[in-house]
Amino acid sequence: MPAIQRPPLRLGFFSRLLDDATAAERYRLVAAQIAHAEAFGFDSAWVAQHHFHEHEGGLPSPFVFLSYVASRTRRIRLGTGIVTLPLENAVRVAEDAIVLDLLSGGRLDVGVGTGGTPESFAAFGLDGNDRSALFARQLDAVRAAWAGQPLAGGDTLYPAGSQLLDRIWQATFSVSGGTRAGLAGDGLMLSRTQPRPLDAQDASLADIQNPIVDAYLAALPAGRAPRIVGSRSVFVADTRQEALRLADIGLRRSAARFAASGQAGLADRAGPDATLAQLIAAYDVHMGSPDDVIASLRADSTLSRVTDLVCQVHSVDPPHAAILRSIELTATVVAPALGWVREPAEAATAPDIPSASLLKAA
Repeated sequence: MPAIQRPPLRLGFFSRLLDDATAAERYRLVAAQIAHAEAFGFDSAWVAQHHFHEHEGGLPSPFVFLSYVASRTRRIRLGTGIVTLPLENAVRVAEDAIVLDLLSGGRLDVGVGTGGTPESFAAFGLDGNDRSALFARQLDAVRAAWAGQPLAGGDTLYPAGSQLLDRIWQATFSVSGGTRAGLAGDGLMLSRTQPRPLDAQDASLADIQNPIVDAYLAALPAGRAPRIVGSRSVFVADTRQEALRLADIGLRRSAARFAASGQAGLADRAGPDATLAQLIAAYDVHMGSPDDVIASLRADSTLSRVTDLVCQVHSVDPPHAAILRSIELTATVVAPALGWVREPAEAATAPDIPSASLLKAA
């Protein structure tokens, strides 16, 4: 299993915008969480795109949301994790990304993937079975547009977007997807959890993802530096007891939704009646006190090979104050123990958000 010569580890914050609130309040809370992450030195913030299903994710328009976040931050990089490219118009994606990158001062990273539920494809008049071919065509079109190639009719993009060609990231669950991202010289995005093969239901996440990393590195053009996001469910609390209490609420809620939906996958590994330990294992969650989380993340061999550790609290989905506290503990205790070094930066102004000390007072 080849190691990589990587730059210093980068630390990211990820949200699917699932706070227990209205859509408008979700956007306000996650914007505050990203500002809090920036204040504590996180290198990047990523948001997911989901259409229609509020319990899967609360954001259909990531470029719009990140434009708002860009106006409230000044240093942290902003990423889409991911744009569901088969459901988008490639030219509009290319244009929106360029404008956001310019407004943010060159802070945009563009993560793309095939994603989306079958119902989402139907709503857009598309067949979900065609998602791989649609994705390949759309990504080729976005890449060509950013490279300044003429569009149908002969026009080229304005503003130009060649700076984004080196900031594409491809998300995948498969070895073939790792090869595809490597051949293109793009970044690789690994999920916080993913389905297990039918013949390997007890496989660890590292068992599944290390072969994807192998394929990516083998396909990467000579001289091209690897870029690998390892997204992980990370929830850190001051005590293990508090983390367990909140995990029991969030994971059971998530398990019940999966069971009700009839979808295969996580519900097959641990239903709503499973023990909390079974749910934590099924959802690949790293949670507990700082020492608990450090030990858990160190045991994940894939993370020794990533360039970016990107932490999200899903599917625990704790309250806002607990998310703020988890951000603080991740940046000040957990990530430094894993080799992350906060970049020296101009002192950031504390964002106007509720203090994480509210958690202790609760």
